[in-house]
Amino acid sequence: QVQLVESGGGLVQPGGSLRLSCAASGSIISMYDMGWYRQAPGKQRELVARISSGAGTNYADSVKGRFTISRDNAKNTAYLQMNGLKPEDTAVYYCNADGVRTTTRVYNLWGQGTQVTVSS
Repeated sequence: QVQLVESGGGLVQPGGSLRLSCAASGSIISMYDMGWYRQAPGKQRELVARISSGAGTNYADSVKGRFTISRDNAKNTAYLQMNGLKPEDTAVYYCNADGVRTTTRVYNLWGQGTQVTVSS
């Protein structure tokens, strides 16, 4: 069984930092893009950042210069370093992995979500 497991959310004061991790487990041969999305109460899920298997990245305008996405292909893990956090960053953050290839099929996976709360 393949799945994504997220960690690293929590409560932080404005201006603080958090690092989210997303680990893919199972008999994975390869993956294409990995990304982070977020959903605040009453709002639609939105893209935060994505990274390709070749390490190309793209970010939402609202997080450019503050957040950094990276990945370790050997560990099938993606990271989101979040600095300069603002109250408007408060949301449930979801990890996504696309083109997850096993010997039997290709998956598009979502993690269970991790809560990030920015408040004083």
